[in-house]
Amino acid sequence: MSWRARLDELGIVLPQVVAPLADYVPAVRTGDLVYTSGQLPMQDGALRTGKVGAAVSPQDGRALARICALNALAAVDALVGLDAVARVVKVVGFVASAPGFNGQPAVVNGASELLGEVFGDAGKHARSAVGVSELPLDAPVEVELIVELKAAAE
Repeated sequence: MSWRARLDELGIVLPQVVAPLADYVPAVRTGDLVYTSGQLPMQDGALRTGKVGAAVSPQDGRALARICALNALAAVDALVGLDAVARVVKVVGFVASAPGFNGQPAVVNGASELLGEVFGDAGKHARSAVGVSELPLDAPVEVELIVELKAAAE
């Protein structure tokens, strides 16, 4: 089954690629890897703001991390096509955290779980979940991906 077919089966529609906020591109390919830029939880042109553990609940942060991962997949799809992906290699999640909040791994699980739903075993990845004091535009979460591409003959 193709990854596109898997998205259809799950009822997931990839969003449009979020336009860069500065001087960068959404994704870059080097060899058999694609690196995405950090993706914010932009949905239908709107951005939820605030710190996780204060204005944003950990559960909402988890849902926002999922949106970030969808935006990252859209960037990969626009660059090489989602069906070119062999596996997810690494996820880096940044969580704008209120003082004392230390549940970053559970928040970033929103991204990891989506990748598992879509890619199955090929979605298992290395990961970092980092708490930070601020993110661009007061976003609560930012996620970036590294994916490996299939060999040309596959």
